[in-house]
Amino acid sequence: MGRRIFISFQHDDLQQVRGFILLKWNKYVEFDFVGRYLIRRIDSRDQAYISRKIMEQLDGTSTTVVLIGKKTAESEWVNYEIRKSLERGNGVLGIRLKDVGDVDIPPALAEEGCKVIDWNPDVFEDEIEKACLIAGRPELEPPAQRSARPTECIRR
Repeated sequence: MGRRIFISFQHDDLQQVRGFILLKWNKYVEFDFVGRYLIRRIDSRDQAYISRKIMEQLDGTSTTVVLIGKKTAESEWVNYEIRKSLERGNGVLGIRLKDVGDVDIPPALAEEGCKVIDWNPDVFEDEIEKACLIAGRPELEPPAQRSARPTECIRR
């Protein structure tokens, strides 16, 4: 199992975000992760409620991936998610969505000096791991191997 990542994005980019999420099942791309995200818009104007929902999704993650489209830099909630991720000690990586060109990046990414890369699924897993290590997160261990012999039961 790969890293638990929070995916931050602007809702105009929902189709490409879904494509990013589907990469973990693409047999031609080596990219394993458990995603946490708010795929549906939160139907509320209550900022405290929205903040709580974001924090619920951030809980248990080690990395935040910011998928950057044409309007992402304008989103106050994306900037909020970046800042909260950094406060929690998450690694943060910006990824420009496919074919968006040289778009503005969210101010929180720039202010904190977070790395931003272009769309290239072949490097996503390595770049996410680097962001985690920079943030001081422990290196992801390979899955534990099962013992070849059966375990013994201890009876009392």
